[in-house]
Amino acid sequence: MASAVLALAITALSLKAEPAVIVTLSSVSDRIRAQNPDLAAARFRITEALGRMNQSGRLDNPALETSVEHNPRFREGKVEIGFSQRFPLTQRLQLEKKVSTTELKAAEAEVRDVERRLISEARTAVVNVLSIRQRRELLKAQADLSKKFAGFLSEAAGKGEASSLDAGMAKLEAASISTELSQLDAEEAAMVGTLKPLLGMQVNSPVNISGSLPEPLVPRGDLDPSARPDLQAAQWEAKAAGQGVILEQARRYDDVEAGVFAAGERTEDAPEGYENEALVGFRLKVALPFWNKNEGAIQEAEARKSRKEKEATALFRAIRLDAEAARKEMEQWAKLAIELRSTLQPLADEQAKLSEEAFRNGQGEIQTVFRSREKSLQLSGARIDALRQFHLARVRYETALATY
Repeated sequence: MASAVLALAITALSLKAEPAVIVTLSSVSDRIRAQNPDLAAARFRITEALGRMNQSGRLDNPALETSVEHNPRFREGKVEIGFSQRFPLTQRLQLEKKVSTTELKAAEAEVRDVERRLISEARTAVVNVLSIRQRRELLKAQADLSKKFAGFLSEAAGKGEASSLDAGMAKLEAASISTELSQLDAEEAAMVGTLKPLLGMQVNSPVNISGSLPEPLVPRGDLDPSARPDLQAAQWEAKAAGQGVILEQARRYDDVEAGVFAAGERTEDAPEGYENEALVGFRLKVALPFWNKNEGAIQEAEARKSRKEKEATALFRAIRLDAEAARKEMEQWAKLAIELRSTLQPLADEQAKLSEEAFRNGQGEIQTVFRSREKSLQLSGARIDALRQFHLARVRYETALATY
């Protein structure tokens, strides 16, 4: 009975368990676009700008005017009712619509820039996790060799053919590698903890980062920043600022107010008696631009236009410099990784193998074995670090040009 209840509980827990989210270096951007909560919140900027655009360029609501007059005896009086509407003398409404439409495009570009930065952060975390796993595989292979070598020395020491001190040193080397593996586990947990919020995951939800870091390949092509969304946003903002200057110039003249009215009046005309009279009229109000010609707002708009244009130009240059620096860094790391793989690492592996064979045959010293294996491990780790640095530089390069 107890076993049946336990089985049912395990089944229920398994049904509630969430499936693991599988991401790779190439697919993490799709997950960011679909599930990142910060990006989902940023998309409301577009809705806000769309609302401002829909609201802009509208006439003020017409006004209903009415008045009632009478004398103290309520024998004479007047009733008036009318409608009035304000109209711009300039193309202010069309200009407001143009500015808000341009600002909508800038908001769309700003949201894409939020997406770009989130994808960059997520891809950086994935590169770090994959490099940690490659280093773990290396250390595990080294740990297996160390355990086998320590077992060989312990067996030889038991027969009196080797020093027990050498056997202890070999065991210590194997233990130190296990410590490094624990440190890598902690680093990976930290990176996964950084990645989960970017993927829109819950704290206890499992994630599976698959794949491996590919061999270095430096991308070629022009350093064209035109696809960069923050540059596009800056250019749209500069355009909106230019339209804003024209808008502020149009606001030098206040709106004209026009209206129609109808009135009915009752007056006493002695000795004829009371007389009723109906009136229909037209009103027009025009503001005279004597004291306020909107000079300050025009000056502010012109300065904003100049500032936005300078900012867009500076950003264009900064993007090209960032992309160029990242590509040069990639070239150096790729060169180092290739040299380590093709030249230095094979020599170190061969030297480690020969030194261990020589020691097993009684022709070498244990210190030589340790030094050669340490050098081989160091070079293997250096190659993984070079590969990691290359891909981190590639993430920065592709983020700079928005080519992810």
